[in-house]
Amino acid sequence: FPEMLSNPRLIPAERIVNVVINQNVTLSCHSDSGSPPVRYTLFKHNQKVSTVNRTDLTPSLFNLTINSPSDVGEYKCKAENNITSGGKYSNSFNFTLLEPISKPVLSSPTSQARKGQNVTLSCLSENGSLPITYIFFKGRRSLSPPVKMQKREAAVIFLFMNSSSDFGTYKCRAENSFSNNTKYSNSFNFTLAEERSHSQPLIISLGLILLLLIVGLALTIRFFIIPSYKASE
Repeated sequence: FPEMLSNPRLIPAERIVNVVINQNVTLSCHSDSGSPPVRYTLFKHNQKVSTVNRTDLTPSLFNLTINSPSDVGEYKCKAENNITSGGKYSNSFNFTLLEPISKPVLSSPTSQARKGQNVTLSCLSENGSLPITYIFFKGRRSLSPPVKMQKREAAVIFLFMNSSSDFGTYKCRAENSFSNNTKYSNSFNFTLAEERSHSQPLIISLGLILLLLIVGLALTIRFFIIPSYKASE
């Protein structure tokens, strides 16, 4: 007797889930039970990609090329036979695109600091598949455990500039699951801000007072002493 199809299963034929740009992949769509012939249709984001007809219940294979990030999913397939009204739909499937990371940028709100001051350093790769792991360095010495970011956000560390050795050149390193893909940032330098001398404000104040005295003396001579002298002549 004619039998309705079971819901098909959509899986990668080579068990490949992580892909890179320009990679060829194959998706397999298969109903375990039902009367053939069977027509399988593959959809990507609800748009038809391809259709394959089978005279038996062997899996239908769809060959794809990952040309851009939009090609990683979401995929579904539909199985139809002569008695299955509307067809049966599979699970959805998404590939995970692995992209190489771009060179991270290391930055801080300030490049000058005083001893005893707290500062921050931020490290961010604008491109590359997540998650991305960041490590901060002072010279060749790592400053903290690796920081894994699940979102496209900068990793941030806080530094306390305690001594002269805390000033100098810093870098960060970024890496993700893309093979052989580790990138180092630009160098960032913290310099010691010049400490103002405590006598400097006093000198400026004395200078202003002296200037006011000179101006006052000049006005006194102009409006009081000179008119008095002329009147006595």
